[in-house]
Amino acid sequence: MMNQSIALYNWTNGVIMIAIFAIVCLTLIGFLIKFMVTGDRKKENKQEE
Repeated sequence: MMNQSIALYNWTNGVIMIAIFAIVCLTLIGFLIKFMVTGDRKKENKQEE
């Protein structure tokens, strides 16, 4: 009985959803790092003036 239920499950949808979630997370982390780096430059420029 257990072997029949395993054969009916399709892994494709889960793998696609996990991949999309990983891409979104990496994109958000990239934006966060970008804003942190550009934020430091603006503070340094204000201190020099």
